[in-house]
Amino acid sequence: MEVIEQVREGMHVVASDGKKVGKVKDLKMGDPEAVTAEGQTDPETGGLVNTGIAAFAATSKLPHHTAERLLRVGYVEVDRPGLLTGHAYFAADDLDRVEDDTLWLKEGLSGDRHSE
Repeated sequence: MEVIEQVREGMHVVASDGKKVGKVKDLKMGDPEAVTAEGQTDPETGGLVNTGIAAFAATSKLPHHTAERLLRVGYVEVDRPGLLTGHAYFAADDLDRVEDDTLWLKEGLSGDRHSE
């Protein structure tokens, strides 16, 4: 089972050193076998995924290429603690493990990954 399949909204997120990063706000499963998002359709809306990429890039304030990759491989959106800290986005392959109600990030990652 992939790590992202074990993630749930509200889980605590910590870096590999145990430092608190925040809580899971949202997540999206991806298709890591896909080479590109071109020509794919969203199963919920039937619309082209490329339109979804542009919308995600705009709302997340991430570069288009980063938004496309996160949508393709899947991602976790983390609400960081503190005033005006925003959100961080972690690709499915950035996730190390889930233990109890805690999502652990892979070595070397912190709360500033793909930040808005």
